[in-house]
Parts: sequence; C-alpha cells; structure tokens
Amino acid sequence: MSTPYPFTAIVGQDDLRLGLLLNAVSPAVGGVLVRGEKGTAKSTAVRALAALMPEVSVVPGCRFSCDPASPDPACPDGPHADAAGVPRPARTVELPVGASEDRLVGALDIERALSEGVKAFEPGLLADAHRGILYVDEVNLLHDHLVDLLLDAAAMGASYVEREGVSVRHAARFLLVGTMNPEEGELRPQLLDRFGLTVEVSASRDTDERVEVVRRRLAYDDDPEGFAARWAEEEGALRERIAAARALLPRVVLGDGVLRQIAATCAAFEVDGMRADIVMARTATALAAWAGREEVTADDVRQAALLALPHRRRRNPFDAPGLDEDKLDQTLDEAGGDRGQDDEDPDPGPDGGGDGGGGGGGVPPQADGEDRTPPRADGGEDDTPSQAPEGAPDAPGRPAGGEQRPVASAEPFRTKTLSVPGLGEGAAGRRSRARTEHGRTTGSRRPEGALTKLHLAATVRAAAPHQRARGRVGRGLVVRRDDLRQATREGREGNLVLFVVDASGSMAARQRMSAVKGAVLSLLLDAYQRRDKVGLVTFRGREAEVALPPTSSVDAAAARLESLPTGGRTPLAAGLLKAHDVLRVERLRDPSRRPLLVVVTDGRATGGPEPVALAGRAGRLHRSEGTASVVVDCETGYVRLGLAGELARELGGTAVTLDELRADAIAGLVKDVTAAGRAA
Repeated sequence: MSTPYPFTAIVGQDDLRLGLLLNAVSPAVGGVLVRGEKGTAKSTAVRALAALMPEVSVVPGCRFSCDPASPDPACPDGPHADAAGVPRPARTVELPVGASEDRLVGALDIERALSEGVKAFEPGLLADAHRGILYVDEVNLLHDHLVDLLLDAAAMGASYVEREGVSVRHAARFLLVGTMNPEEGELRPQLLDRFGLTVEVSASRDTDERVEVVRRRLAYDDDPEGFAARWAEEEGALRERIAAARALLPRVVLGDGVLRQIAATCAAFEVDGMRADIVMARTATALAAWAGREEVTADDVRQAALLALPHRRRRNPFDAPGLDEDKLDQTLDEAGGDRGQDDEDPDPGPDGGGDGGGGGGGVPPQADGEDRTPPRADGGEDDTPSQAPEGAPDAPGRPAGGEQRPVASAEPFRTKTLSVPGLGEGAAGRRSRARTEHGRTTGSRRPEGALTKLHLAATVRAAAPHQRARGRVGRGLVVRRDDLRQATREGREGNLVLFVVDASGSMAARQRMSAVKGAVLSLLLDAYQRRDKVGLVTFRGREAEVALPPTSSVDAAAARLESLPTGGRTPLAAGLLKAHDVLRVERLRDPSRRPLLVVVTDGRATGGPEPVALAGRAGRLHRSEGTASVVVDCETGYVRLGLAGELARELGGTAVTLDELRADAIAGLVKDVTAAGRAA
C-alpha cells in the first residue's frame, strides 16, 4: 500500500482542513462537500485524513464492523453477545462514479443462491464504510439514484435493502466527504443541503506559497516514506488533538443565547427547513471542542455559519455559493442583544428591501412591447442600427459601431419537457426515454459480452427444464452460461441540448432580446435539472460562433448568455451550419448521447443572396441526419411572416412561440416533437 501524503504537510487550504477536522471530531456534523478547481489538493487532503482517524474496535468476523461495546441488534451477522473487540484502523472507502447500485448497498449473493439454494446478502460499500470515511470523488457526476441512496443512508445512519427477495437493514454511519469541480456541472440544490458543510478551494496566488507546494510535492514523490517520517511528529500531535476534542465534545455547553444567534442567522439568510440550524449547532460545538473550550462563543457561531450556510442559501442553480459577511455580523450582533429588538422593523439589508427587479443594469421595460415595424416581403429586415443618418449620435445605451450592450434576461419561468423521440442508450439523466442500467425492468435478453445485470427469474426459467438432464442433486440449481439472462431496463437519459440563438440587430431593435434570454435561461434551468450537456451557438453580423462548446456546466452557459451582445445582420444559415459542425464533432466524441437542437429566432435571414433559401437548405441538412429540433419563434407584431414555422418544417421539427413555451401552454409540444421526428 502506498504511503499517503501527510495531512499536516498540506500548504494553505485552511477552510478545507478545518472542515475535514471538524467532521473528524464530530461525525454528526454530516460530512463536507469540497468544491474547487482541479489541482487544489482536494483528494489528497481527504485521503490524508484517514491516517488521523482514531482506531475502531470491531467484532471479529462481522462484515458490518459492529462495535463490541454496543453491537447493532439488527446486524445481519449478529447477534454479537459478549463479543471481544479487535482494534483496526478506520477505513476510507472510495465510491467510484461508475459504481452500480448493487455495489453501493449490496445485493443477493447470486452464487450462493444458485449453487446452494439459500438467500444470502452480499454487503456493499456502505457496509464497508461503517465507522469510517466514505469518499466520493466527482460527486456531481454520480448518478442521481446513487446520490439519493448515499445521502439517505448518511442521514439515517442505516442502509435498507429491499430487493430480489432480500430484506436487510444494517448500520451505516460514516464520515461523508464529496469533492467536485463546479466546471464539470453542479450538484442539485436539494442534494447540496444533505452535506453538513461546504468549503471552496482554489490555488494560491502567492508565489512563495506555490513554491512551497511544489517543493513538498517533489520531495514526497522522490521518497514517500522518508517524507512521511519527517512529518510524523506533527501527524501524531494532530491525531492526539482530535482524540482530545472528541473526549471534550460531550461536555461542551450550547447556551440559549448562542442558540438564538444560530436561529436568527438561519432565518436572516432564508435557508429552507431546519437542517441548517442543527448543522450549525453541531459545527459550533465541534469548533469549541477543537479549541479546547467547554462553551460555545459567538465566534464559533460565525465560523459555523460560514461553513454550513453558503450552499444552502442558493435560491436557484445559477446562484453562486457565498455569504454576505457584513449581514452575518449584523445579524449576530442583533441576536446577541436585547430581545426587544425582534419586534422592530427588519433591516432592509444590502439590497434596500427591493424586489431586485431593476438590478443588473438591464433595459427598462417598454410601455408597449409589440413590434409594429412592417417586415420586408423577403423576410429580411434592416438589422443594423447604423441605418441612422451618418453623423447622427448613437442611441442611448448603444456603443458606436452598431453593436448593442448586453441586456439583462427576463425572469426565468418553468418549461415543460422537450424530449428526443425514440429510445436512446445515452448517459443517465432525466429527459428522454432510454435503455439504461438503472430504471424499471422491462424484460430480459441473452447477454452480449459480459453480464452486467442478471435477470434472476428469467435465468431460473431458462435453466429449470434441464435440471434432470444435468444430473441435479440436492437444493442447488445447475446453471450454465447459456442460461444466463441480462435484465433490460428503461429509464431516462440526458441529452446534448444545443442552443442556436439569434443575436442580430433585429432582436435588439425590437426589444426582444430580454425575453429571448429569459426563455433560453428557463430552458437552461430545465437542462440543469435533467442532467443534460449544453452548448451555445450564436449568430449575428456576418458569421456564427460557438459561444460555449458542449459542456456539463450549465452555469457557464448561463454566464455566456447574460454577457451576449447583439447587433448586425442575421446570418441564420451560418448559425445552423455552425451547429451542424458542433454536432458532428460531438457524435464522434460521445456517439451514445443524442442531440436536441433548439433554434431561437424569428426565422428571418439577411446577408448574401437568397438568405432564407440558404437557411432552409441548412435546416434540411440537420433533418437528413435525424437531429430532433425545436424552433422557438420570437416573431412579434401584428404582421407575421411565419418564417420560423417554415424553418421548423425544413428541420423536421416543430415551432413554438415564446408564450407557448410557458407552463401548460406547451403541454402538447412533446407529442408534436415526437410526431415530427417520426415523420422525418
């Protein structure tokens, strides 16, 4: 076994180390989520923590690591009456991103079931991690159903398995640590709340500190054992401090005044539920024990808030985690003073108590949002604001040269599902129907290659008629390779949602860009919830560009959308051809992930000869390759040309207006997309 990097040798990353140590002192805090860019010692720190954890005493032969002082009465390997304990180091169990549900929670021991005819439980990783550390690297990439099982076990302290005729419950109390790179996609807000603490890490910008990091890492790589020996004294001292803090923890007093500060802080930051209050109380208690004190102070509460609240106050997935420290200090001061202040009018806070509708410097709402500019007969329009008389001043809020500044997006809204027709085999998600490793069982088939999911009933049915001919004796079932059956399951997959957005001058001139951005942002929120990859292509002026290559980070797409400038002509064909290039490359990189093309435009095109006809030919190119598509029609005004609908027919998809994209008005859209896809 390789020598782990010493915890005390990690340079900087104070919040990361404190968060891990507080959980080592009090596992009841609920674990820690470490967020940060790659190469910031996230995994190194977690693996180094295991060497500092105190040894545990376990019942010999118990696969579930029962404590001999208080064995689990429901332990599947029990009862353990008067069992003598055996000490062993605390385990660090790593959960791979690609692990199966059986590997996580355990399952029926198929080998014993078929050979001996008995029902026996084979423990999973949750059993291995009991009384130790369960580490999930890249937790944001873990399948949703595994995250649900994992966090349920962490919250209840037990794992319940009800499957394949097996009903088992066993203790599963562990220190849960997850690490993630936000650039690769976010974790769902309801799952963020299940982690006790969160810390943000980033590489130091201090030259001396970076030099020391490299110096220590090179020394460790050259001689791991010698490097660890040089830090053995510091490691021993830290291990003793953790043990002392654990012993002191039960004696720490959490006074009523401190509890009032905790409750006031959680209320002031409008966190949902009561979990934040409980986690803050446990964290403040652990901080006091770590400092060697028997009483919690206001400083402990403040530090606990900085660790326990940032990830819980996100109101939507695109809000960056963080906490207003000035507001935190003010809340703590008020809660620590006279109770009579509670009856006063609340402070409006740094936002002045407004609804925030005017924030962001966006374009003010228009008195009349309809477009009354008559369209040109060929579908084109005077896109560029430079049509004003030469020498005339630029319009307010518009830079010289025809390009307009980015406008703020309208308020996002809830959309209904846009799905790809047919049955795919892509990555697990929540959008389109697909054959998946997880989901409802729909049948069985002979395995192609390695067997990954046994259909037990079908296997038994296949083997049963041959038992006499195979000379079966006793209870066991004689099974051969040809009898094995693979379970086929149907679930949902995530798709590649590629947005092609018209950013031409016509969209800005008619004050539609704010509504368009709001619609795309709403669809991005939907893509976030459904675990899709997203990409963004924009077109304006004379060309199209890939504003964001396909990525799992929907946050990045939202940021690019907000900063999107507008202006110039409408090269619609260029946008569609650029999208075709992006999809062609992505089919080579990830052939199993099916694309959904979302074109946001009014269908008008300008620039070059026959721009509308050229856009139609580009649309037919997508249709010939079977790409599912939706055109979001942004045309407004009394006179409408219906060019977006014609574009949708060329694409083999369907068209929907901005109004129809909202709530129940889009109820029939999935059916339309599916029907259009089949007709293509």
